[in-house]
Amino acid sequence: MLTAFYILVLQQILQGMYSLWEGLQWLRYARRRLATHHGFYAPRVALICPCKGAEPGLEENLTALTRFDYPSYEIFFPLASATDPARAVIEKLAAASAHPAHVVIAGPPKDCGEKVNNLRAAVEQAGEAFEVFVFTDSDIRPGRHWLARLVAPLADAKLGAATTFRWMMPLRGGFWSAMAAAWNAAIATMLGEHAHNFCWGGGTAIRRAVFEAVHAREFWQGAVSDDYALTRALQQAGRRILFVPECLAATLHDFTAHELLEFTDRQIIITRVYAPRLWALGGLTHLSYCGTLLFAAGVLLGLMITGDSWFSLATLVLLIPLLSALKGALRQVAVTELLPEWSAKLLQWSWVWIFLAPLVPFLYLWNCLTAALTRQIRWRGIRYVLISPGQTRILSR
Repeated sequence: MLTAFYILVLQQILQGMYSLWEGLQWLRYARRRLATHHGFYAPRVALICPCKGAEPGLEENLTALTRFDYPSYEIFFPLASATDPARAVIEKLAAASAHPAHVVIAGPPKDCGEKVNNLRAAVEQAGEAFEVFVFTDSDIRPGRHWLARLVAPLADAKLGAATTFRWMMPLRGGFWSAMAAAWNAAIATMLGEHAHNFCWGGGTAIRRAVFEAVHAREFWQGAVSDDYALTRALQQAGRRILFVPECLAATLHDFTAHELLEFTDRQIIITRVYAPRLWALGGLTHLSYCGTLLFAAGVLLGLMITGDSWFSLATLVLLIPLLSALKGALRQVAVTELLPEWSAKLLQWSWVWIFLAPLVPFLYLWNCLTAALTRQIRWRGIRYVLISPGQTRILSR
């Protein structure tokens, strides 16, 4: 029993040390990007932001899209229905925007995700005048330089796409909102200075010529995940995806327990269908972490009951969550530098990314197990079953 204890615990400590080193590399990469001039490439951009419903903070989020420090861009807001409550907010902002803003009515989806259907309609309406497409989401609140910094790397015509990610923060508070923020932070640091990046639908810039060359619209056909489908198109074409941490986008959100599980389960179910190897590897990694801690707790409890020495072994076990918390602290340091305008809120919620980091693998393990049992998701009021990356069935609206 003790032999298995030492093997499992030491393996997790070594893995935690390697993960901590990765966190340090992520911090260094973020600082290098911040210190690098983003360049002068500024082509005409079609900024596409699908919307649905009057979600909390919608007006503030969309207002941020109209105020970018960027010379030439137009905004396209695709909606599934002309009666969507978001339309009134969009039209109000469009009237006051210095940059042209357009409402695109895509109609209901047929055997694909509603967001994908909206994006396809917006891309078709954008016309040939735009050299670059930028895709974003209605729940982020980017800074004034976000668009310029995201588009600038496309000066390299060989680049597939430039992408970033959300940094989720609780809007008002609560444990479940805090867990969502901690859970999301772990995904943000999966992106980095390597060849395994994926596009994030809330912040991706791509040249129109590349978008068409990799047949992105064909990959969207029948898909529910716009970003994974675009990632597959770029990967199959051998195009590199650059992570741009300086464009990390603040997302303010609150969750109930049910909403947290629905959101996190949905992300991992989508991952299982579109990136099964990543899902399997993640599941095994989190199973190893959680299983080791539970097994170690059982061993320590047994030693306490029998009166044997247990304190030194407990100290060894505590190194595992401690290393996880330290990586959370590195994320916190990096994001405070990347989002200085949010420094007060980041400081207020700093405990979330540090002290909840050791609990996050347990939630991920639940998500991975759920994804093994079902391919059904609920997204913005629509229930889908994900048959394959290119085949989706709508169950109910």
